[in-house]
Parts: sequence; structure tokens; C-alpha cells
Amino acid sequence: MEIIVGKTAGFCGGVFYSVDKASKYVLDNKSVYCLGELVHNKQVVSSLEEKGLKFIEDLSEVKDESTVIIRAHGVAKEVYEEAERRNIKLYDLTCPKVLKIHEQAKKYLDEGYFIILIAHKEHPEVIGTISFCGQDSFIVETKDDILDCLNKVKNSKKKNIVVLAQTTYSIALFNEIVNILKDKLDNGYNFVVNNTICNATESRQKEIKELASLVDAMIIIGGKHSSNTKKLYDISNEICSNTYLVETVSELHDDFSVYNKVGVMAGASTPKESIDDVVNYLKSYDK
Repeated sequence: MEIIVGKTAGFCGGVFYSVDKASKYVLDNKSVYCLGELVHNKQVVSSLEEKGLKFIEDLSEVKDESTVIIRAHGVAKEVYEEAERRNIKLYDLTCPKVLKIHEQAKKYLDEGYFIILIAHKEHPEVIGTISFCGQDSFIVETKDDILDCLNKVKNSKKKNIVVLAQTTYSIALFNEIVNILKDKLDNGYNFVVNNTICNATESRQKEIKELASLVDAMIIIGGKHSSNTKKLYDISNEICSNTYLVETVSELHDDFSVYNKVGVMAGASTPKESIDDVVNYLKSYDK
């Protein structure tokens, strides 16, 4: 059996930064909390818990003057405001690329733009980003949201529009939605498009298309509620019908000896150990 591991599989730069900093900070400090899962991976979260990091869902769960880590996905601006009021020390491990989108949102808000955010409405990153966009904004998750979005744009009376994106959104769907928006808007609008999808996401989605077309089966490793991992699965599954989505090697039960060539790809929050476990499992079929 030939095993091909994606070159872009595993931690992206933002996740590596957050996990590395959190691990070191927890070892040097006591009574440290993290607001939400640092990253969308149970194995990573469990490892940090073992080191002493306590996970919470709301600042109401900690006392004033506590220390709280901000997750890689970022948080809403109201969290920063509450922390300042209560003298809570924030150790901000938001991915730098997400923070740049927050800065863009604040800039365009101040300049009077209507902000369209192409993203998954319930994703933690998006909940944080939209809080910086003001009232004249709209989240477009699918093409079905476009009509409501355009109605809100017209009702706002604003002629300057900017489009931003969740860092882990589908590139193909982003481009499709942008093209529809352009077609539906008349020439009276100043329409600015900022593709803020992370370049690591773009590279990973591009590679999975190529890899899935070369193999008999694909194994995607990552958190089941990880946005970027789910997109890798969706892309692969359209090309290779034998696509498996697992969080750990323990979920692999099929007989892989029937495949001559197997591809392995992992989401941006998947640790190297999880990838190695799957590869070693596949190698056992050659013994």
C-alpha cells in the first residue's frame, strides 16, 4: 500500500502559535482559564487540561482579577470590555490573521461602509468578528442568504460595501457568492472585496483536491466540529467516494488492505501525533 500524507496536513501557524504559547503560559502560572476551546481539537484540549488549564464558557465563571486566555478563534469585543471593567487579565492568543480581520472591520465601520461577512454564523471566530462590524452588517453563510443581505444593504442607504470572510471558509463558495453579489448590485455602489480566507486554508483546500484525485481512499483527521476539517472532508468526498473523517485512529475500522493507494490529510488543529497514529495504522497492512 502506498500512503501519501498531505504536505499541508496538521497545525497551521496560528494554531501552533496559540497552543505553544498556552502550554508555556500554563506551566509558568497557576489558576489560568481559557474562554472556550483554545482550538477545535479534543486531543489538544485534553492535553492542556492535564497541564492545568481550566476551560470556561463565560467570564461570569471566574472572579475579578483572574487570568483568562483568549482562544485562537478570538472573541467578541464585549468580552474585552467586560474584562477591562472587572480587571481581568487577558492573555490574547487569537490567531493574528483573525485579529487583522477585526482591525479591517473596525476600519471599514469607521469609514461608513456596509460590511458583508461571508462566514458560518455560529462559528466562534464569526461571533467575534461580527461584533466589530456594527449594525450595518450582514453574515452571508450560503447563497440562500443573499437576497436578505441585499435588502439590508438597500435599506441602510449606504453606497460603500466591503466583503470580508471567515478565515476557514470555502474558497469556491466565497468566490461564487461574491460573483452573485456583484451581479445583483447596480453600478451605484462602491464594492470592495477583501478575501480574508487564510492562505493556509487555501493551500490545504487546493492540495486536498489534487490528493483525492490520486488515491483510492482518503482519511481526513480532525475535530468533528472543526470548520476547516469539515471542508476538507466535503471537498475530498466529492472526488473520492472512499473518504473517511476521524478524530483519532481508534475510529478506523474498515479493511484498508483493499486499497492500493491511501491519502492522509489533517485539519489545522490536528496534532502531529494523531497523523502519525493513522500512518502507522495504515503501515500495519503491509506487514
